[in-house]
Amino acid sequence: MEKARLKSFLTDYRTLLGLWILLGVLATVMKYHSDNNFLIFRGVFWHTWQGTSLYAAYPQEYFDVNHYGPFFSVLIAPFAVVPEWLGLLLWCVGLSLFLYVAVRRNRFTDYQQLFILWFCAHELLTALYMQQFNIAIAAIILLTWYCIERERDFMAAFWIMLGTFVKLYGIVGLAFFFFSRHKTKLIAGLVFWAAIMFVAPMLIAGPDYVVQQYHEWYVCLTEKNGENLASIAQNISLLGLVHRTTGLQFSDLWLIVPGLILFALPYLRFSQYRNEAFRQTLLASVLMFVVLFSTGSESSGYIIALVGVVIWYTACPWQRTRWDIFLMVFVFILSSLSPSDLFPAFLRKQYVQPYALKALPVVLVWFQLCYEMLTRDYSKTS
Repeated sequence: MEKARLKSFLTDYRTLLGLWILLGVLATVMKYHSDNNFLIFRGVFWHTWQGTSLYAAYPQEYFDVNHYGPFFSVLIAPFAVVPEWLGLLLWCVGLSLFLYVAVRRNRFTDYQQLFILWFCAHELLTALYMQQFNIAIAAIILLTWYCIERERDFMAAFWIMLGTFVKLYGIVGLAFFFFSRHKTKLIAGLVFWAAIMFVAPMLIAGPDYVVQQYHEWYVCLTEKNGENLASIAQNISLLGLVHRTTGLQFSDLWLIVPGLILFALPYLRFSQYRNEAFRQTLLASVLMFVVLFSTGSESSGYIIALVGVVIWYTACPWQRTRWDIFLMVFVFILSSLSPSDLFPAFLRKQYVQPYALKALPVVLVWFQLCYEMLTRDYSKTS
């Protein structure tokens, strides 16, 4: 009887909803007065309002500089005009709820949803501690896929452009283009929403100012790519892993181009398009690829990749092997737990951080995923 009650409690979505809200509240309490990222986000609105540069340094307000697009000023506005503590609380809880709803909204089985919500809870907290928009990016990619699946292509275009105009990552939603049944509507939606989001910040500041900020954003991102290569906190990716473990210096294109080819090859398996498990696995690949092949990837960005890892594990119609189970355990220990106090500090400081080892388990999963997408049959009768 007690086991049945415990199982019922652990599989009740109200339990997960309460947990994910609680994680947002906990992050607010723990990080209030050390919420530098949120201060940067608030500053995007206020600097737009004041007509000052969005990409200059403001050491009296916060450390580092903003790297998000001018459209973010509109998105962050409701969280910036209220007191800091309230804005931070609403931001953290809002991010948790956004991803929770994106998971629940999708056409995943109960098993998949519960697996994602439990497995990714710790990684969610890691991202919340940094007030990271990466949580929203994960939700945006999931909602893009959901809208394509439900033939709501105009809304899919909205999510793609939203992620793109804030942090560029949203552009990966175009990976689902070939699954769209209404490609013309999708393209029209992309043009429409791009125009809307380009001019939206002009409601706060003038057109000349906004156009200038888009130019500064481009310059900022170009410079940031160089900074990422020298930062131990950035480039926690397949790119960083290879460079740091080998000590070799070479163009990232030697890794990115083969990675793109490997990512794209499953698209040639046209007969598999009809299988939802195949399409879900491509979604998982997108969620991992955007983290593994970006120099801007940081520890708190792995909330995106770990959602993909769970989808990969749960989507296939065949029985998972012991090797697959090992990979999931490896991901949880090294990719999720390594930044926390639950992981030995010596190992974290001496090996995991310097060599970007947080990426290693997800790299192995992604290669396994690519192999399966190229060789396995995703029909339910396989």
